[in-house]
Amino acid sequence: MAQQNVKIVFPNGSEQNYPLGITGAAIARSISPQLAKKALSILVNGFTQDLSRSITTDATVQILTWEHDKAKQVFWHSSAHLLAEAIEALYPNVHLGMGPPVANGFYYDVDLRGHQLDASGITSIEKKMKELAAQRNSFHRIPISKKEAVAHYQKKLNPYKLEILERLEDGQITFYQQGNFTDLCKGTHIPHTGLIKAVKITNIAGAYWRGDVKRKQLTRIYGISFPKESMLQDYERQREEAVKRDHRKIGKELELFTFSEDVGIGLPLWLPKGTFIREQLVSFLKAQQYKADYQPVVTPHIAHKKLYVRSGHYDKYQNDTFRPIQTPQAGETFMLKPMNCPHHCAIYQASPKSYKELPLRLAEFGTVYRYEQHGELHGITRTRGFTQDDAHIFCTAEQVKGEFAKVVDLVLDILKKFAFQHYEVQIAVRDRPKQEQYIGDPSHWDKAEKAIQEVVQARSLQAHVVPGEAAFYGPKLDFIVHDALGRKWQMGTIQLDYQLPERFDLTYVGEDNQKHRPVMIHRAPFGSLERFIAILLEHTAGKLPLWLVPTQVVILPIGKAHVSFATAVVDQLNQQGIRAKLDERDEKISRKIRDAEVAKVPYMAIVGDQEVSNKQLALRKQGAGQQGMMTIEQLIKELNSKE
Repeated sequence: MAQQNVKIVFPNGSEQNYPLGITGAAIARSISPQLAKKALSILVNGFTQDLSRSITTDATVQILTWEHDKAKQVFWHSSAHLLAEAIEALYPNVHLGMGPPVANGFYYDVDLRGHQLDASGITSIEKKMKELAAQRNSFHRIPISKKEAVAHYQKKLNPYKLEILERLEDGQITFYQQGNFTDLCKGTHIPHTGLIKAVKITNIAGAYWRGDVKRKQLTRIYGISFPKESMLQDYERQREEAVKRDHRKIGKELELFTFSEDVGIGLPLWLPKGTFIREQLVSFLKAQQYKADYQPVVTPHIAHKKLYVRSGHYDKYQNDTFRPIQTPQAGETFMLKPMNCPHHCAIYQASPKSYKELPLRLAEFGTVYRYEQHGELHGITRTRGFTQDDAHIFCTAEQVKGEFAKVVDLVLDILKKFAFQHYEVQIAVRDRPKQEQYIGDPSHWDKAEKAIQEVVQARSLQAHVVPGEAAFYGPKLDFIVHDALGRKWQMGTIQLDYQLPERFDLTYVGEDNQKHRPVMIHRAPFGSLERFIAILLEHTAGKLPLWLVPTQVVILPIGKAHVSFATAVVDQLNQQGIRAKLDERDEKISRKIRDAEVAKVPYMAIVGDQEVSNKQLALRKQGAGQQGMMTIEQLIKELNSKE
């Protein structure tokens, strides 16, 4: 007898039978009219799907509303189509490229073919988008043959869409239509354009087609949209605050890092104050690692190409690495190190291992190099050279969950240390229908994914599973922090890997005197020092924790007669391990205070006649003004209590 129903499992574990072919929209209506009104898309077995599409198999589902990140991506993807429709309406004969959602909004790459886009043009696009959105046109998914799709874009003379179609297989091609506009797209989309209530064009930039500098440069139009006008207003206020907190601006003001065209773009130069912050972070994590029995190692900045071929990284990421370095020796090709893990596998191989030596925890603050495109570079959040707080744990299968749990605890401790109170936990697993994208035995993947989920449950973490986001060699657990502006940043990551030990033929001798394969855990709690510092600067607006700042207190003598006492105070503070500086410039005290405020020095101690006479200090706190009079001993106690 043919199946008449499908079993639907909801996020809370409840189950319900629905008629075969039920749509996401109908499921939302069955739950509540309010949910149906707010629904943007549906998650079916971990993948987004149009609410209008039928469900023909048993499935786990989640109705997605604006609050879910995947719903925002669907909303912004639909808004990109609306943007393209507006551009075509205003600028006849343009050629559309691609228009994906991004972290905050969307863009569309367009060949304007002679049209010029100025400020008035941007206003016109926004106005046209709002007009089109008000038509409440539904998004219709249209399966189409490759022949028909090619004919459609040949008629439009669009070389970009035709190039995309060359790589697509017949039977897997879909168009989406809203109103009179049709675009090549695999989806997913919101039910109709009327849900888009507010739009804003945020930037115009040049972008080479396919990111290839040898190809034509198109116009990339960025935008953002919301289901409520008030959300756009909130976004614009947040954007203004984000400009003030931009780590590039703060880094320049605080003299932390710089860049030089002579050195090369994307390669930061750390100035003394920034280097101090880096070293403090390294010392902090080294202390944690020492307590957890990690062993430090150092690996070279280059390695033979064959190392990365063996690990599988070369095949997967060769376009994201710097070009191989050919030496005068025939057949000898080196590469700048793009990741540390193959090197740590080579260290493991250096000597035979016994089960008694496991777990073996190798840690390195290893600098790696990746060829990021010019347009993708951004301050120190996206660079071509960066230092990872990398470690790799080699353990037995029985030790996996215990070791993984210890790393989870370490990451949680770090989030607490730096006051990241709001964060999400994400389990990144493979895209099961596309197993060919991953290396290794599927059964190993099953073990790894199950182990991560069990650790998450044991630690009572609220985590969501994200299919298709795993590394090519294994699933991972990602920690997404929310900064002071509510923005989300991926920070710590822990990956479980059965594959590299196989590829490098790593073994240990077990209790049974037989050779066994270890399991590998990759972990980087900070992610990279560069990106972590950038996030911390923006999260704190440059007001770093006292233990991290290069200068904790600056002593400000009012005049030359007060310099001698001020110098003695600096010496006494430094002897107590407090980082103090003397500002003896021939400037007014108001100027010295202002400069110390701009430099984000946490404490200022002013010295004048009264302070010298009473052997006291007039204390000011950064951003909080005068704190009253203190003796040197009281100041030392105050600063030590904040460490």
